[in-house]
Amino acid sequence: MLSEYQKFFTGRPTPQIAKDLLGRLLIFHGPQGDVGGWIVETEAYVGEQDSASHAFGGRRTNYSESLYGMPGDLYIYQIRSHYCIDIVVQNQEEPQGVLIRAIEPAVGVEQMIKNRGQDGFNLTNGPGKLMQALGVQSRSMDGQPMERAKLKVDLKAERHVPQKIEAGPRIGVNAKGKDALKPYRFIVAGNPYVSKMKRRDADDLTHGWRD
Repeated sequence: MLSEYQKFFTGRPTPQIAKDLLGRLLIFHGPQGDVGGWIVETEAYVGEQDSASHAFGGRRTNYSESLYGMPGDLYIYQIRSHYCIDIVVQNQEEPQGVLIRAIEPAVGVEQMIKNRGQDGFNLTNGPGKLMQALGVQSRSMDGQPMERAKLKVDLKAERHVPQKIEAGPRIGVNAKGKDALKPYRFIVAGNPYVSKMKRRDADDLTHGWRD
C-alpha cells in the first residue's frame, strides 16, 4: 500500500505532477545543515514511449534501474560532470519521472553559495547547478524513497503559489526525437532563477509568486 507521500507522485498524468511540484520546497539535510529552495522549473518524462526519456523504447540498464522504482523515489543521474535530480512518478515498473531543473534559494543560502563558489541567479538556475549548490555530488542517494531520504520534496511545507505557469519544450533533449517539441517543461513565469530566463522577462519584484 502506498503512503500518502507516495500517492502525491502517482494517480494523475506526469505533466500534472510536474506542474504541481512548482512552488514546493526541495530540501537537503546536508552535513553542513539544511539547504534548499522553492522549485521553479520542472520537466516531465513520460516513459518508454517518450523519445527524450532514459527508458525510451524499453531501454533498461543498471544505471537507470531506479527509474522503474516506486513513486517518490530518487533517480539521480549524471550528465558529463553534472548531477541531476529526477523524481520517479507513477506506479512501480512504469519508468516515468520529473526532472527538477531549477530552484529559488530559500534555506541555507550562504552554504549554497559556498558550495557553488558563486551567487546571484546563476546559483541554482539549472539542474547541475542546483545539485552543486545543495552539495550533492554523487549518486549515493539514487533509488532512495524521498520520504526517508536526506534529499526530498517537503510536501508539508507551505507551498509558494505561482502567479502563472508556462509550458514549453524541454531543454537539451534530442532535437530529432519525435517528442522533442512536446510542451513538457514547466516554469514559474517571471522567476529569475528559471534556467535561460532572459533578464527582460524576469519579475524582480514578486519573482512570479502570488502574495
